[in-house]
Amino acid sequence: MADRTLRGTRIGATSLQGEEGVELSPRRSVEYLTDRGVRFTIMFDADAEPPAEWVDQKSGEVGFLDDAAGRAARAEFEEKESSQRTPWDMLIERRSREELEELLEERLKMLRARRGSAQ
Repeated sequence: MADRTLRGTRIGATSLQGEEGVELSPRRSVEYLTDRGVRFTIMFDADAEPPAEWVDQKSGEVGFLDDAAGRAARAEFEEKESSQRTPWDMLIERRSREELEELLEERLKMLRARRGSAQ
């Protein structure tokens, strides 16, 4: 008997419960703006405080609110991105360019000598 009542339905894919009497919470849409000028909208609960930045699901870019909080977050994000040190920056802090060129020549001589002796 139970087999016949479930025949033709996708178990787990759809709910058999109706939406009668269900009240959805109030929502509001918040608009974000990327550096390329693309605007995208995210839905939040009406009481929720939207974050100043959000990643666009389509492009993967970071979008910021188009208000004072968003502008502050954008400035902080750009400052953090520009202040990140790369391995090259850290190397230049430790050694001068001349020292690096000298070390490079030494290592190349060693490699060439090893290659010559292996043949």
